[in-house]
Amino acid sequence: MNRKLVDEALEEAKALGIRNILALRGDPPRSEEYDMDEEEDSNKDFMWAVDLVKYIRKVHRDYFCIGVAGYPEGHADESHPEHQSVERDLPFLVAKTSAGADFIMTQLTYDVDEYSEYEHRLRTHDSGVFKTIPIIPGLMPIQSYQILRRITNLSHVKIPDPVLKRIEAVKSDDEAVKRVGVDIISELVEGMKPLPTPQSVPRGFHFFTLNLEKSVSFILERCKLIPASTETTSPTSSDVDSDVAIEVSISPDSATLVNGEQKTSSRRNSHQRRRSSALNSQPHNRLIVDRPSISVSGPNSTSRSHSRNSITTQMHEAPSVGSGMPAGQSNRSDTLLISEGMGSLGREATWDDFPNGRWGPSSSPAFGEIDGYGPSLHVTPAQARKLWGHPKTYQDITTIFARHVKGEVSCVPWSDESDSGGSLREETLTIKEELLRLIQGKGWWTIASQPAVNGRRSNDKTFGWGPPGEGFVFQKAFVEFFIPLEQWQRDLRPRLLKYGHDELCWFATSLHGEFESSTTVSDHQKPWKSDEAGTCNAVTWGVFRGKEIVTPTIIEEESFRAWSEEAFGIWDEWRRVFPRGSVEEKLLKKYRDDVVLVNVVGHKFVGEDGGRLWRILGGEEV
Repeated sequence: MNRKLVDEALEEAKALGIRNILALRGDPPRSEEYDMDEEEDSNKDFMWAVDLVKYIRKVHRDYFCIGVAGYPEGHADESHPEHQSVERDLPFLVAKTSAGADFIMTQLTYDVDEYSEYEHRLRTHDSGVFKTIPIIPGLMPIQSYQILRRITNLSHVKIPDPVLKRIEAVKSDDEAVKRVGVDIISELVEGMKPLPTPQSVPRGFHFFTLNLEKSVSFILERCKLIPASTETTSPTSSDVDSDVAIEVSISPDSATLVNGEQKTSSRRNSHQRRRSSALNSQPHNRLIVDRPSISVSGPNSTSRSHSRNSITTQMHEAPSVGSGMPAGQSNRSDTLLISEGMGSLGREATWDDFPNGRWGPSSSPAFGEIDGYGPSLHVTPAQARKLWGHPKTYQDITTIFARHVKGEVSCVPWSDESDSGGSLREETLTIKEELLRLIQGKGWWTIASQPAVNGRRSNDKTFGWGPPGEGFVFQKAFVEFFIPLEQWQRDLRPRLLKYGHDELCWFATSLHGEFESSTTVSDHQKPWKSDEAGTCNAVTWGVFRGKEIVTPTIIEEESFRAWSEEAFGIWDEWRRVFPRGSVEEKLLKKYRDDVVLVNVVGHKFVGEDGGRLWRILGGEEV
């Protein structure tokens, strides 16, 4: 980020009234790779976070409240992670703090003891610069096993064995992972609350939400981090859409769930109202009603059980006004407002309960790469060269993809996660030969795939997920790959056009945004057709006791289009690990420009038909 962009960002923050700035270096400057226009290189002015802190203080004086990063386990330079230590990192933190930092926000941690030791070490440091500065621990709620492993691997954060064992015990059940994750972070919060702080410096916490706020709201309420509400407002005609609250009484039997504002009770008990941002975010079906049922708790209630039944009934009701998605096609702006809990939709939204990154609905606040950094190799340039070597020919690239499927290379630039250290998930190994026939036999570079599954138990060791033993899971086979444009137009596209949309669903796009799909093609001779009509396919679903059908993996047009931009961007990230103008850089740029990204879903998944997709792609069936 050059000096001009820094200035623009700070001026825009000023215009918006933003005064709290977290000053980070981010990834090491890579001017050689990114200065495509040979502009003045001002990255040299911001080689370290301390340079940014000094610059902000010099230009804006005390206008901004500046935060800097602290690392309870030491900062890990990705090129030399073996040097990670608090002792090595402390001089840099002293420099950042002395340069004008107002608070320290730490990297995420899952270890109370290690964090406590770190904070004590700062407070008692010989420099004295940390005695009174606020230190805010970073906590990341556990949204899924895969996200936990990815983020901790990228940040070089250790997960204590007891914590990891608790998560691994339920890793195939997303709902259980979130539930256990809430327990773990709540325990961390409670463990950090008693840590000593300087006088007049309150204890604070920083939650990494990753655009998934539901777990955080549960943690806030469980740890009583939401203060009691003291405001008084009058009921209005729109009270069915007002905040849900829990009314808590000193009397042990007088807790009542109410919609809207509760009129003052004639009881002599003391009451407090506490805001509840998670109560209406339970993953259960809800009955849409004109008006919620009236609570019968109070002097006229006939029994305690009657009162409890009324509460349960209300928890499973949603007002008809504003229920469901907005009229028309949702957009990203609406979705982000919903994720912030605004309006009835925000309180009813539950689709982010089971995040699956790019495989979730594009309307989800959690759609896309969950780390939020856009196109990335997730490895350093040095690691990339070590993993994938120096490709100089088309065959070299093909060999990299083949070695990945064979288990000889742990990942390719487009890889997501594996199960536990292997190069592929266990279920993907069941279609290993099919993938190799596409890669080695046809020269198509596969980046995502899954086999067909018909009614396997949810506790199946290879295909199972969700509550163990409580349901059945299903999958449609699909595969996503890069194919040279000439092969697409001459071979694969004509083949796919021989099958109806009831047999196959497919999407194809190029670097330049040219797009077509099985539902938009009307002229078989026209190479590209752009159409706004969307289509959506659930390719993984499960049926569980007492639950609606769960669809954690979908493939839809909008999400495919969004992902394609990132997928082609990864070609640029890969080529930039080589010197500009080198054989490798030119080769990767050439194929970025000359390939088509294709995703094909086979709708049939029962019996032998589950393998039909692979036979069609292999040219065995027409």
